Amino acid sequence: MPIASPTPARWLALLFFCVVYLQGCSLLPRGERNAGADTASTPVADRSTLPAFTLEVRAPDGVRETLERHLELQRYKALPDLQDGELQRLLAAADANARELLGTLGYFAPTITVLMTDTPGSSDALRAVVMVAEPGPQTHIASTRITVDERTDDDTESRARRQERVQRNWSLPPGQPFTQSAWDSAKNDGLRQLQVRRYPTARIAQSRAEVDADTHEAALSVHYDTGPAYRFGPLQVQGSERYDPDGARRLARLPTGAFYDEAQLLDAQLRLASSGYYDAAFLTLDTEGSDPQAAPVVAQVREARLQKLVFGAGLSTDSGPRLSMDHIHNQLPGIGWRSVSKLLLDRETKLAGTEWTDLPDESGWRWVASAQAQRETTGDYQVNSARLRSGRSKSSTRIDRNYFLQYDYANSQGLNAPPSGTALSMNYGWTGRYFNSTVAPTRGYGLAVELGAGTTINPDRAPFVRTLLRWQSFIAAGRVQAETGGARNARIALRAEAGAVLARQAAQIPVTQLFLTGGDTTVRGYGYRAIGARTENNLLYGGRYLGLASVEWQRPIVYNGAMTDWESAVFVDAGAVADHVGDLDPRVGVGAGVRWRSPVGPLQADLAYGVQAKQLRLHLRLGFSF
Repeated sequence: MPIASPTPARWLALLFFCVVYLQGCSLLPRGERNAGADTASTPVADRSTLPAFTLEVRAPDGVRETLERHLELQRYKALPDLQDGELQRLLAAADANARELLGTLGYFAPTITVLMTDTPGSSDALRAVVMVAEPGPQTHIASTRITVDERTDDDTESRARRQERVQRNWSLPPGQPFTQSAWDSAKNDGLRQLQVRRYPTARIAQSRAEVDADTHEAALSVHYDTGPAYRFGPLQVQGSERYDPDGARRLARLPTGAFYDEAQLLDAQLRLASSGYYDAAFLTLDTEGSDPQAAPVVAQVREARLQKLVFGAGLSTDSGPRLSMDHIHNQLPGIGWRSVSKLLLDRETKLAGTEWTDLPDESGWRWVASAQAQRETTGDYQVNSARLRSGRSKSSTRIDRNYFLQYDYANSQGLNAPPSGTALSMNYGWTGRYFNSTVAPTRGYGLAVELGAGTTINPDRAPFVRTLLRWQSFIAAGRVQAETGGARNARIALRAEAGAVLARQAAQIPVTQLFLTGGDTTVRGYGYRAIGARTENNLLYGGRYLGLASVEWQRPIVYNGAMTDWESAVFVDAGAVADHVGDLDPRVGVGAGVRWRSPVGPLQADLAYGVQAKQLRLHLRLGFSF
C-alpha cells in the first residue's frame, strides 16, 4: 500500500507553531528559567521524615552515661510528627525524670537545665535539645540500723549472734557513698546471710532510707523477719525408676535433723550428681509443710543409663597423646555393685583395670575392690606390674579416708634391671581438703597422709613400712585493684611432699612402691618421673626416699584498667629421690607462666628451666586436684 506524505500546507502550519512557541519561551525572565532548571536537578529534603530532635547530655562521665541510657526523653527522638506543645510537655517532665535518676546515684540536690533550639537548616533533626546536669555533692551514709525479729524459739544469745553476723558482713557502712543499687544490694546481701542457714524463708519486713538533701547524708534502716528455723527432714526422691531411692539417700548423706544449711544441701546435690547413678539431680527444701523442724528435702533426679561406654582422647606434656576407653556398669549382676573398667594408652603407660564399688552404708563407708595390669616406663626401665586391692572408703565434705589390703607384683625389664618383687601390705589413707574452692582455690590448705605396712613375698620375706605426706597451701599476698573497680588477691602457693620406704637394704621392694618425681605437677623443668635414684651404672630407677618443695607467686592480670580472668605466675620447684637420706640431691626448676580461670578450673601454661638438666620445658595442665 502506498504511504501518504505530508502536504505542503501541513509543513507550513507546523513550522509556524514552532516559531511562536520559541518566541514565547524567550519572553520568560532568566531567573524563572534557572529556578525551574534547578528545581528539576536538585532534590528537596523532606523535613517531615526528620527526627523530632537531637539530645545532648552534658554532665560528668558516670552521670552522663546513666542519663543517656535511661532518660525517658530518648524514646521520643525519632518521632517525626512530634508537635511543639507535646515536646514542651516532655521537656518539663525530663527535669523530674533526670532528678529521679540522679537520686539513684546519690545526688539529691542537682542543677538541671534543659535548652531547646529550632534547627531549620539542619539535616539531622528539626530541633536540638541540650540537657546540662550539675549533680552537686553526692550523699554519703551517716548511719545504719539493722534489726532482726526476735523469735520465741531462739535464746537471747542466738538472736544477738545472728544480728551481729548480718551487721559484720553489711556492705554499706557509714561513710560510703549512697546509691540505690548499693542500697538494694546491701539489703539483699543481709537477707542472704539469714537465708543460707537456718532461715530459708527470711524476708525484708521493712526498709527505709532517709536522705537529708541539705547535709547530703542518708540514714539507713532495715528490719528482717527471719521466719521459723528449719531442720532437714527426710529425703524424698522423685524420678527414680531403675535405682533404689534408699541408695540415693545414702549417697546424698544429707544430715537429717540438722539445721538447714544451703551449703550442705548443695554438697548433697553434688554427691548425687557425681555418683554416676544420675545424669542430673536437683535438691530443694520443702517449706510449704507444717513442720519446719522436719522439712522434707525433695530430690528431682534423672537416672543414668545402666551401662555406658566412654571414649576419650587427650594430650599431656608429661606423657604425650592419650587414648582411653571406659566401660561403666551401674549394677553388676548378682552383687549390684558399680564397676568402672578402663583401657588407657599413652607414651609412657599401657593400662587395663577395673574398680568395683558398693553403695555406702548408713555410716558412709563403702566396700571397694580393684585390679589392674600395667606396663609403664619407670626411670630407665620398662616395668610390667599388677595390683590387686580390696578395702573400704569413706568421703565427707572435706575428708576422705580409706583402708585396704594390697598385693603388688613388679617385673623390671632392661639392662641391669632391678630384681622383680612381690609384696603384700595393709594401707591407710587420710586426705583433708580445707580450700575455699574445690575447682579453683585461692586460699586454704590441704593435707594428705598415706601409711602402709607389709612384707615382700618373693624371693624372700622382708617387712617394710611405706609412708607419704603431702601438703599444699594458698596464702594471700596483697590485693590487686583494677581502675574499673574489680579486685582480687594475689597469693603465694606452697607445696611440699616427703616419702620414705623403710626396710632392710637387701629387701626386694616392688618398684611400684618406690618413688620417682618430676613433671607438670611436681618439679617443672624436668620430664615426667625423670628424677629418681641411680644405679651403679647411672641408670634411673625408683628410690626409697622422696623430698619435694615448691613456692609460686600468683598475681591477677589487669589489662586496660579492667580485671581479667588471667593471672601471671613465677615459681621455684625442687625435688630429690635417693636410696639413702644423705644422698638426696635436689633438682631445681625455675620459671614463669600464665593461668586462665576456666569454668572447669585453672588452665596453666608454664615455661620452666631445669637448672641441673640445663634445658627449657613447656608444661601444660588443666584443673586443680589434691
